[in-house]
Amino acid sequence: MKVISNPPKSDWSTILQRPTQTVEAIEETVTAIFDDVKRNGNDGIKRYTAIFDGVDLDDLYVSEKEIKEANSVVSDELKAAIVVSKANIYKFHEAQKTKKVLVETTEGVECWQEKRPIQKVGLYIPGGTAPLFSSVLMLAIPAQIAGCKEIILATPPNKQGEINPAIIYAAQQCGVTKILKVGGIQAIAALTFGTETVPKVYKIFGPGNQYVTVAKQLATKYGVAIDMPAGPSELLVVADETANASFVASDLLSQAEHGTDSQVILVSTSKEKIVEVEKEITNQIIKLPRKDIAKKAIENSKLIYVENNKIALDLINEYGPEHFIVCTSTNNFYVDGIENAGSVFIGDYTPESAGDYASGTNHTLPTNGYSKAYSGVNLDAFQKAISFQKISEKGIKNIGKSIEILADAEGLQAHKNAVTLRLESLK
Repeated sequence: MKVISNPPKSDWSTILQRPTQTVEAIEETVTAIFDDVKRNGNDGIKRYTAIFDGVDLDDLYVSEKEIKEANSVVSDELKAAIVVSKANIYKFHEAQKTKKVLVETTEGVECWQEKRPIQKVGLYIPGGTAPLFSSVLMLAIPAQIAGCKEIILATPPNKQGEINPAIIYAAQQCGVTKILKVGGIQAIAALTFGTETVPKVYKIFGPGNQYVTVAKQLATKYGVAIDMPAGPSELLVVADETANASFVASDLLSQAEHGTDSQVILVSTSKEKIVEVEKEITNQIIKLPRKDIAKKAIENSKLIYVENNKIALDLINEYGPEHFIVCTSTNNFYVDGIENAGSVFIGDYTPESAGDYASGTNHTLPTNGYSKAYSGVNLDAFQKAISFQKISEKGIKNIGKSIEILADAEGLQAHKNAVTLRLESLK
């Protein structure tokens, strides 16, 4: 990891740059695949699955037989762990339900807001080097709580055309209605346009690599909403002299092993702690099964020394991390001051992996600095807020004159007339 000491603010944007390709470098490929799938439907999907995943699919969906087999293959120990994770995620997201908001803004004028589920949602679950069945729980559980009628899960198959049994099992536990054996750009295209057998959805959720991220952004051009731009994973840890170096190193490596394009950053007010953490990383990384992936990610990563907490906080807010861990003697300073972060983990005994799996919070979060404007996935992400209003005779008399004046001032005579006719009928 590159060690940087007291970087001037003018250099922050360069130092904090993510190791991702530009949209322009990827968009041509994404657009070509989108156009093909739009024209050719399932044939296009199968063609790109053969190219990218190395398998010729007869059926795009997981069969009932495969579902039954997955249930028998997943170990009782893993099933029990999934139960714990599901319970906590369900509890946290169930608590996010809100009641109808009803206000009488003026006598005779009632306004209220109610939530309605998005009817058709697509959940993208990365396959690649790790079967992220935890992401199934994070996306399907709030969709189920919200009441989404169709929950379509898409995930890439292996070279035998199979889906990891844990992904299938988790999907069955959380109300997923269909499981597509399709990944990458072609999966996002299928959910965007629909095909002979794949339903078009109204909103697409889920993390993915840079190609999937750009594909999701392109989907918005065709009237499909997305949760957020969620690309390669990232983590920033702030630690001072009181932090446990082995804990900090383990957290940095837990994100580094996600993928070669992941990024981890340590910001510290202690030069000694940076040295300790760097040694711990060296010691721990050699024991990891995914050490080759972690090493590549570490090459994209930084150890940054700054003189005080204020500078550290300013730098962190400028970066806008997906995951933010606070391990200092002044944790409240950072908790109170953080403005841009997807999810925050506080104290020595709150590893980021807890949020990935079982604490209850959602791990589908904005990356690449998008935490400055986007929230992570939550119950509201699967719902729409619809406003209602009901006006009585008394109500239209109370606000009618103001509406007429406002409409007339904007030169919208039909708007004014719609009120005038009603007022005159009440004379």
